[in-house]
Amino acid sequence: MAKNVKLYTTDYCPYCTQAKTLLKGEGIAFEEIDLTNDKELRAKLSEENNGYRTVPMIFIGDEFIGGFQDLAKIKGSGELKTKVG
Repeated sequence: MAKNVKLYTTDYCPYCTQAKTLLKGEGIAFEEIDLTNDKELRAKLSEENNGYRTVPMIFIGDEFIGGFQDLAKIKGSGELKTKVG
């Protein structure tokens, strides 16, 4: 069973756009949560993930992946499809 992929983004973030493009190109469905106007949720996510502050914040299931570069790295290593299931 495939794990849910969540992308926490802002509407002005080029790395968010790249992450969405990468996932779409891989045929991986994802839920996008816009943090542009939600400073409280962004602060909560940062606190829960070792102070990670930039977007996108990418989760596969309950696992925090990191940002776009982290996503690209696991795609390049072949782990992405395995992690998603």
